[in-house]
Amino acid sequence: MTFAQFVTKNAFRNRRRSVLTALSISFSLLLLCVMMAFWRGFYIDQGAPDSALRLMTRHRVSLAFFLPGYYRDKIRAIPGVVHVVPMTWFGGRYKDDRPENFFAQFATDPSEYMEVAADKIVPEDQVKAWQQDRTGCMVDQALAAKHGWRIGDRIVLLGTIFPANLELTIRAIYTIDPPNNSLYFNAKYLEESVGWFKDSAGFYFTRVNAPASVARVSHNIDDMFHNLPEPTKSESEKAFQLDFIATLGNVKAFILGICGAVVFTILVVSANTMAMTIRERTREVAVLRTLGFTRERILSLYLAESVTLAVIGGIAGVMIAMLLMYLVGKSPLPGLPTSMKVTPPIGVLALVVAALVGLISTIVPAYRASRTNIVEGLRHIG
Repeated sequence: MTFAQFVTKNAFRNRRRSVLTALSISFSLLLLCVMMAFWRGFYIDQGAPDSALRLMTRHRVSLAFFLPGYYRDKIRAIPGVVHVVPMTWFGGRYKDDRPENFFAQFATDPSEYMEVAADKIVPEDQVKAWQQDRTGCMVDQALAAKHGWRIGDRIVLLGTIFPANLELTIRAIYTIDPPNNSLYFNAKYLEESVGWFKDSAGFYFTRVNAPASVARVSHNIDDMFHNLPEPTKSESEKAFQLDFIATLGNVKAFILGICGAVVFTILVVSANTMAMTIRERTREVAVLRTLGFTRERILSLYLAESVTLAVIGGIAGVMIAMLLMYLVGKSPLPGLPTSMKVTPPIGVLALVVAALVGLISTIVPAYRASRTNIVEGLRHIG
């Protein structure tokens, strides 16, 4: 029998305990992978290459404050700006308040929007149809598939932020990777429905001529409106998304807290299991010593058993996490980055964490067992 076979056989000697331990580690690694996927989606992934050419300009104080309509022409006049469109979050209710019926809705200018968001793929005839229909809208292909929408279907959005119910007709369906589950309609329609919103915008969506121009244009825009009653804050598309996420609270601390709790849980579970296992095998250690096993060999045996059990549980947890995040990507939940997934580096890191925790949790009891006196070990009853 090889050393690897001996380790595997002993790791699952008590099958019920070993299986339950592996399942506990699997669930912990599942949570760890999901949290790391959140972290990657929120703070590491830079989005599509085209997003490097875009920036957002909002009210410096809060997204809840609108900007004047004439800001658009002033932004357009700044060197480096190619296109700029107004954007306003409508936040209407579709059918009811169930999470599956929630999706992002923006009022914008159809005549120029596609020039800014050039990474959206839409048939030319559909774009023209959307531009020519004041009550028309454009929706994401994944969102349309989810609700069974087709070109020509009518959608009613019940206003929650704005005192208006909008009756929209789907004129265009776009595709983008990853899907963003959003709907866009003509801001003029919203202005006609809500008088006080006329010549206003929630924020401005700007496209520049080169990625290197983003910082300079952002600075110039904010300088231009610095002393006006509605000062602005301009930032990259990714930074804008992070600001929106920050309104939910300290997401970073939440993710790090969950990751810390997961690692601690794995450590406790693994340490408890191996301590029980090693204590039950005290006489066996003495027998192995009499057969010629060195203390180092016994120590490596127990450490290998613990690491094997942790890694097996980790592999199962990573595979389940990959499947879970794949399903989330296919049916995105509101407020989550649809690009979230368990990448190979995340999987490898999770397995390394599992192996290290399995190793660390067993060092003390395994070392004590390897130092057991042969005579005392043979007399042990338990």
